Amino acid sequence: MSRPTLEEARALIEDARQHALRLGKALSVAVVDYGGFVVAVERMDGARPLTPSIAIAKAYSAAVMQRPTKMLRGWANGEPVFFSQVARMGHHPIVATLGGYTLKRDGEILGGVGVAGGSPEEDQIVCEAIVTSAGFANDFPAWAGTEQETNPHG
Repeated sequence: MSRPTLEEARALIEDARQHALRLGKALSVAVVDYGGFVVAVERMDGARPLTPSIAIAKAYSAAVMQRPTKMLRGWANGEPVFFSQVARMGHHPIVATLGGYTLKRDGEILGGVGVAGGSPEEDQIVCEAIVTSAGFANDFPAWAGTEQETNPHG
């Protein structure tokens, strides 16, 4: 199984940094491989101290759950007790929020990217923009038994 290269991770982080500068936000960005192990993390000057950990959790969640983190919200809301148990099973928390995106190419899950430090909507906008511009897939089928979120900002 392949993973995002360090060069790809650095390119995603630099693209996110440029978006953050345009937004006037200090963000943290994390890129992980398909198993959720860190490839690269950057905390911009001025980003809050906890944002790298949040970005890692978002990237981890998107990688190991093989769906963008916004798609986990239906599961978290529909089965909160089960989700809360599963969310603590890995080596990072699994989060159901905006700002985490699965890195998928040619049908293969390569890893995940997480953005933290802006509003949830800003994190999501940056995340989607960098994934799309890097040429990763942005189509993910809904999970059976869960409602797919249709409003990316809701």
